[in-house]
Amino acid sequence: MLDHLPALQVIIPLISAPVCMLVTRASWAWLLATAVSIASFVMALLLAREVSVHGVLSYHLGGWVPPLGIEYRIDHLSAYVLIIVSATASITMLAARKSIEQEVSREKSGLFYSAYLLCLTGLLGIAATGDAFNIFVFLEISSLSSYALIAMGRDRRALTSAYQYLIMGTIGATFILIGVGLLYMLTGTLNILDLQQKIPGITGSRTLHAAFAFLTAGISLKLALFPLHLWLPNAYAYAPSMITVFLSATATKVSLYLLFRFFFGLFPPEVSFESFHLGRILLPLSIVAILTASFVAIFQDNIKRMLAYSSVAQIGYMTLGISLASKEGSIASMVYLLNHALIKGGLFLAMACIVFRINSVQLEDFAGLGRRMPWTMAAIVLLGLGLIGVPLTAGFISKWYVLSAAIEQGHWLGAVVVVGGSLLAILYIWKIIEQAYFRTPVKVALHTSAIREAPLAMLIPLWVLVAGNFYLGLNTSFSYNFASTAIHAIFP
Repeated sequence: MLDHLPALQVIIPLISAPVCMLVTRASWAWLLATAVSIASFVMALLLAREVSVHGVLSYHLGGWVPPLGIEYRIDHLSAYVLIIVSATASITMLAARKSIEQEVSREKSGLFYSAYLLCLTGLLGIAATGDAFNIFVFLEISSLSSYALIAMGRDRRALTSAYQYLIMGTIGATFILIGVGLLYMLTGTLNILDLQQKIPGITGSRTLHAAFAFLTAGISLKLALFPLHLWLPNAYAYAPSMITVFLSATATKVSLYLLFRFFFGLFPPEVSFESFHLGRILLPLSIVAILTASFVAIFQDNIKRMLAYSSVAQIGYMTLGISLASKEGSIASMVYLLNHALIKGGLFLAMACIVFRINSVQLEDFAGLGRRMPWTMAAIVLLGLGLIGVPLTAGFISKWYVLSAAIEQGHWLGAVVVVGGSLLAILYIWKIIEQAYFRTPVKVALHTSAIREAPLAMLIPLWVLVAGNFYLGLNTSFSYNFASTAIHAIFP
């Protein structure tokens, strides 16, 4: 069974997706989706252990040896992302039942869980496959299901948000497909390891330059890198709350994985940064993203949109680390990837708890919630400290590594922006705290004694993430060591 884990990681959620459509009861569909998510997490842990002990795992589909056949290739980098995606999926589903029952109509529940499992399949497949075209296929599976999931939000603006995401996502996927097609035309192979060996010999090709440009634009759009981020705020704000939790912690993180896989693995780093000057593209865009998105977040009254703009800024921190073109900067970005998934997933899960009780995420409706929902608001405060980067939190570790890498490379402007972005984060997190703890409710009807704490089924997963925020802030053995091993394997 262990020999087939790379394939089972993808096949089990893929086969389970249509089963959810056939299940007549919403509770059974939720139970199946939860069981599959937890099974995926267990398999990801087993794969990580196998990679740590035995090295890279290569699985040949149908027994066809690559590059002729399709290969699933699990190394430290892909195992790292598999753990993040499957752990997020497990936490999300454990907390999702009551929230989904409230926000998604009963007749659509089977469709919802089916689309969710397809999205999970696509995200896991992107991390597992060693074939460039398969990456595009899994990217489309995850994207198409995401459009459907976002459109199921109660607000009618969810439809326009899903449509906007569809248009921009399709453009990004098309660019990626064109880039992969050009690489195939040049090399005659789609296997990533085979491409990696052939590309250094054709760096002077203008076709390769075009492929690099298309891949950069397509991945940046999927990553929501400024200024290609316009789809993200509305998608996060109007999707069902649990889908926002899942996508915020996984979708952009898998896109960042693609950035690493293509521009460090497929293209050697010296080609990406010296021949094609990727750093000159990423560095200014990252700086503008951190400052602009953080500044816009301060003026948002919809808290989910506020956190969405915060995510655009946090993506800027991650790409800033990559743009430094150093091992330390790349390790910092990989550590940031895990810690931000944990913190932002937790904050959106707290928003789901609040929506479940007061049916609103408007800032004015948070007045007095510190007393009505003390555990939920305490979680927001503690996770907010992580987002700011206060010592003892995972967020501090992430920003410290990026800051150290920037100083080491002599990028003082980048170092100043890291600190400035943290100061801006204080302002929008403080808005939530001030409203919840120091304001009297204006809408009395919303703040009667009927408002009480969120159910334990939602609070327990939320506080698991809060605990993780502090655990990874005090113990970096997994995040740093695993990320370091992954980056050293792809850096010359």
